[in-house]
This record gives sequence, C-alpha cells and structure tokens, in this order.
Amino acid sequence: MLEYFLGSYIVTIAGLIGAYLWGEHVHAGTGLACVFIALVLSVLEVSLSFDNAVVNAMKLEKMSHKWRHRFLTWGIIIAVFGMRFVFPILVVSIFAKLSMIDVAKIALTNADKYAYYLHQTHAPIVTFGGMFLVMLFLNYFFNHEKDVHWLRPLENWLSHLDHLKGIEVVISLLMLLATQNFVPAEQKVHVMIAGISGIITYLVIDGFTHYLEKHEEMRLAKCAAGSVGCTGLISFIYLELIDASFSLDGVLGAFALSKDIIIISIGLAIGAMFVRSLTIMLVEKKTLKQFLYLEHGAHWAIGALACLMLISTVKEIPEVVTGGIGLGFIVCALISSIMHNKKMERLLAEEKTGNENA
Repeated sequence: MLEYFLGSYIVTIAGLIGAYLWGEHVHAGTGLACVFIALVLSVLEVSLSFDNAVVNAMKLEKMSHKWRHRFLTWGIIIAVFGMRFVFPILVVSIFAKLSMIDVAKIALTNADKYAYYLHQTHAPIVTFGGMFLVMLFLNYFFNHEKDVHWLRPLENWLSHLDHLKGIEVVISLLMLLATQNFVPAEQKVHVMIAGISGIITYLVIDGFTHYLEKHEEMRLAKCAAGSVGCTGLISFIYLELIDASFSLDGVLGAFALSKDIIIISIGLAIGAMFVRSLTIMLVEKKTLKQFLYLEHGAHWAIGALACLMLISTVKEIPEVVTGGIGLGFIVCALISSIMHNKKMERLLAEEKTGNENA
C-alpha cells in the first residue's frame, strides 16, 4: 500500500503545513481551523470519487506505464491548479465580464464576493459536467457487444439500444431541454450553450479515442513512436475531462465549508491525490478483473451523479446525498462481485469433485 500512496502522504503533509501557514497569514490564530477544513474537504473529495477512481482505472488499463505515471504527476497539477483554481476563475471571468487577473484578486482578497460570482455561474458549470457524464453513462450501457451485465434485465435491454444511431445524443439533448425549462430565464441560454458544449466535447474526445484505437496497429507499422504518443495523449486528455466533470460539483460544494479558495484548493488537492493513487492501485492489482461488476456500479453512479448535477441547477443537493448514492452503487456492485466469485468457486469445486468421482 505504501508504494501506491507515498506521494499522497507527502502531498497531505505539505498541504496541511501550507493550510496552517496560509491561515496564520490571512488571520492570526486560524491556522489549525484551516488545517481541519482542509482535512474535511480531502475526506469529502475521496468519498465522492470512488466511482471516478473505478472509471479512471478502466481507461488507464489501456495506457502505457509512462502515461499512467504522467496521469499521476502532470494530471494532479491539471486537476488541482487547473480545475480547482483556474477553471472557476475563468468561468467567473466570462460571466462577470472581468479579466482573469481581477477575478483572481477577488478570489484571494474578497472571498464572499468571489463565492457570490461563482454561485451565479453554478448552473452552466454543472450543466457542462452533467451532460458530459450523461454521454459517458449512455455510451457505456448502449453497447450490444457488452455481454457482462450486473442488473441483467435492464442492462441487457439498454445494450441493444445502440442499434438506434445517435440515440445517446438524442436522449442527452432531451435531458438538456428538460433542464433548461426549469432554470431562470436569464440563465437559459448559458445553460443550453454549456450543455451542448459538454456533449460536443465528449463526442470529439471519444471519437478521437476510437479512431486511434481502431487504426493503432496500422499506425504502429508505419510509425510506432508517433502512434503510441498520440494515443496516450488523447487518452490522457479524455481522463482529465472525466476527472474534471466529476470534480465540478465538489468544487462548487466546497464553498459551503470555506470561501477561501486556497484552503479549498489544498483540501481538494489532497483528496484528488489519494483518488489518483487509488486508481493506479486498482489498475496494477487488476482489481476490476477480480470484481466483475465494479465498473458497472461505477457507471450507474455516474448516471446518478449526472442527473443530480442537472437537478442542482435549480435545487441545491447536499454533498452527502451525492456521495452516498455513488458509494451505494459501488458497494452493491462490490458485494455482487464477491457473491459471483464465491458462486464460481463453488461450481468449480463441485465440477472437480464430480470429475474425481467419475
């Protein structure tokens, strides 16, 4: 376990020291309180991201060791600095019609004003992430070549829907239209643009991924190094977008505990590092192959999270509900996988006994 989580422990220690020093710098005597908030945020991030870890592990299994390492190093920088700090500032900058530098100054010096701006942009942000995750969920289950089913009757029926060309996009757009009917009039256009952008982003990245996988052998024959590098890069971008979509709700929800963007970034960074370490462990220990239904549970959790994100455009949903539903799917899938393994072991034992008696 230590080899997988050593980096996470180092980030935790450095982060908590940074949280203490920042708290003392902003307001003397608040250092320990900032450490506590950062710890709570990191625990919330981990508890909300088990499904994220499973999905990431599924994608990482197809990547080289070099790109797995980059996911843990470059990826954590993008996840923390990019998604937890820069992206919210960029969104606020666009909607508030301010420069990113001005918004960054507001975030660091006037936490209440920054939180207000971020609240105003909540609906478009979660709509983008929600629609991206809806597409991910539908594309996983709408696959007639998928022969392993957890919730057998339902998943078997869903698997045959991919015969209807473009059905995932149609369903996603219908969900988006339904969502924008409930948001305030002044946000309808922003929500529609954000949602369509989420769908297009998924289609572009998924399309590139499938293209590169389909032509990988041919490209390897012509130019091995270029093909592997490009495939790894596209998969890396795909993973970062999935991770970003998962993190959007958590980033916005973190402001319920603290309005200090530095403390929020530190807490979420610690949690994100543990999630990525967990992902690498799942891949290298081949956990997904040991527990047959784990990725099914993760994708049902994704579908639930996507729906909750869309609902949150008009009604606030507590983080405990979001995390509890996702974790519930994972635990149920894990239990089902263990029961399946025991059943297979029993059948093999009975078959072996029968052969010996014969």
